[in-house]
Amino acid sequence: MEFCAATGNAGKLKEIRRILQRQGHTVKSQKELGIMLEPEETGETFSENALIKAKAICQVCGMPTIADDSGLMVKALGGAPGVYSARYCGRHGDDEANNDKLLAALAQVAPGERQAKFVSAVCVYLPGGKNAIYLGECPGMVAFERHGTNGFGYDPIFIPDEVGLPDGTTCANTQKRSYAQLTDQEKDAISHRGNAMRRMEQELFKLLEQQV
Repeated sequence: MEFCAATGNAGKLKEIRRILQRQGHTVKSQKELGIMLEPEETGETFSENALIKAKAICQVCGMPTIADDSGLMVKALGGAPGVYSARYCGRHGDDEANNDKLLAALAQVAPGERQAKFVSAVCVYLPGGKNAIYLGECPGMVAFERHGTNGFGYDPIFIPDEVGLPDGTTCANTQKRSYAQLTDQEKDAISHRGNAMRRMEQELFKLLEQQV
């Protein structure tokens, strides 16, 4: 199947495209399709925002569309930054400022109390209005400083509980490597987005059958 990826985030597009291509799909970004629309994310949950984005872009491009809304939820902060992850610092998409603010907010939080999880809601929206949302999570903790460069967003300061192995299984992250220190394969096997899209791969046929 060919999808339009409803995102202007280059890092997110790279991951979505990589995972979908591995599943046998092809991907066009909304930019490649000449769509500059940036739907306003007014939802109160990741699922609501994913649906808003997928629906808006699908109605413009007229092809199956996939959108992800995701973020980091920190236990010590009552689940913040949550749906505001991309604009935690007060402006959208400033990764460095978002990381700085989060590290400052947790400066006095002890190592054993820095639990967090990444959450992803992936929405597939088909022409005609049929849609489904697939959820994925990745538990871990927030580091005290940045580590690694292979990632985006909060990747340099998020340490997942597990990492992926070449055979597709997982193991404990005993080296305490951040998302940004993992290879693409190691990250995709355990990431929130990878987990959501694996669920999508398993259940997409149900949505397609509704079209018949």
